[in-house]
Amino acid sequence: MSWEAVIGLETHAQLRTQSKIFSGAATAFGAEPNRQACAVDIALPGVLPVLNREAVACAIKFGLAVGAAIAPRSIFARKNYFYPDLPKGYQISQFELPVVSGGGLTIRVGEQEKFVHLTRAHLEEDAGKSLHEDFHGKTGIDLNRAGTPLLEIVTEPDMCSSAEAVAYAKALHSLVTWIGICDGNMQEGSFRCDANVSVRRVGAPLGTRREIKNLNSFRFLQAAIDYEIQWQINEIEEGRKIQQATVLWNPDSGETRAMRSKEDAHDYRYFPDPDLLPLEIAPAWIDEVKASLPELPQAMKARLASDHGLSPYDAATLTATRATANYFEDCVAAAGRENAKTCANWVMGELSARLNREDLDFVAVPLAPTLLAGIVRRIADNTLSNKLAREVFDALWAGEGKDADAVIEARGLKQISDSGAIEALIDAVLAANPKSVEEFRAGKDKAFNALVGQVMKAAGGKANPRQVNDLLRRKLAG
Repeated sequence: MSWEAVIGLETHAQLRTQSKIFSGAATAFGAEPNRQACAVDIALPGVLPVLNREAVACAIKFGLAVGAAIAPRSIFARKNYFYPDLPKGYQISQFELPVVSGGGLTIRVGEQEKFVHLTRAHLEEDAGKSLHEDFHGKTGIDLNRAGTPLLEIVTEPDMCSSAEAVAYAKALHSLVTWIGICDGNMQEGSFRCDANVSVRRVGAPLGTRREIKNLNSFRFLQAAIDYEIQWQINEIEEGRKIQQATVLWNPDSGETRAMRSKEDAHDYRYFPDPDLLPLEIAPAWIDEVKASLPELPQAMKARLASDHGLSPYDAATLTATRATANYFEDCVAAAGRENAKTCANWVMGELSARLNREDLDFVAVPLAPTLLAGIVRRIADNTLSNKLAREVFDALWAGEGKDADAVIEARGLKQISDSGAIEALIDAVLAANPKSVEEFRAGKDKAFNALVGQVMKAAGGKANPRQVNDLLRRKLAG
């Protein structure tokens, strides 16, 4: 009997607010240690927390985007535990009545789509950070992050492979950045995942889960889950029981290691925070936030497929991030809707490849969409072949020329489309290569490609490839 994995994710998305969730302290990343921790963040005697309205708006925005229910009334609770980077001895979070309940995200793994159900999303404050490096065996505590607003997003245990977990995490990352509630910077800890993993025999009851904490890259998420699944299977097959635990992923060793036994809710002694009133969200506020939402990825994906005849794969790729989608739409607007497919090919192909090589993304792309549209228009009117277009692309990327037309003029790159000129080149090539002509007529297709290459060489790479192929075949058939 085979094994199956059961996986649920808990994701902490740091909300894009100017100040912390219960104080006016700044949330900017990279400040000197302990320069952004105020009296409220560390709970000095006599201070009171005040809820950040913008953090609540972010939670509402997320709930609407995933089709969840927004609670008209929710409460904050104290989650009690003791750790050096938690100065108050408790974390303000939500437990019984979260602000967002239900909803879900559609993910795609290969050709298969799957709906991942969300259990809840609740507001809470972040803890500080323990620093273990450069302290000569000691630990430093930086409380700058204490009180930073988080939205903890919890799924049902709907995923059964690391590939599905990564697809969900990427879809969630795309969504929270798309709607502008999180910057998504995983290196800075703005978006980090905890994976709850268990295994069971197919059809058997759920197994004992272990939680892998603080995974801050998609690569680590996949590797950690894969390792944990196999480790649990090996343990059970060797007659040992899985103990519920919190574990950490070590990317250097490629292994998980137990950090502590896994706590249950009662271990945290949750109780309503006496310093905070219940959070009440009026329908009018929800309507106001709804009006501010941009077109969502799923809706845009359907529109791009419908309006431009793009495949589901192309539409999904172009809506992977809001920056990618905006770039594509700006390119189409400048190149013309009739050239949308060519725009898509260049955005997903040459442009994406160049961004990957130079470790850039669409937020920082140095080539304006109007410039790429200029290349697309010259491909469409046969001024450029794809090969010449790539040369123009390289020149514009390097900052040469104000637009495609200027580069074409300066470098003499205009494609030869005059049939008489191409026919003259073909006649000369056929006369100079009788052996290749004989081989083609004897059934050797490679000889045709060789002749095409000779014609293109004679034309300096500027002849229209389609015309060369058509005229050459006609000549050889005659």
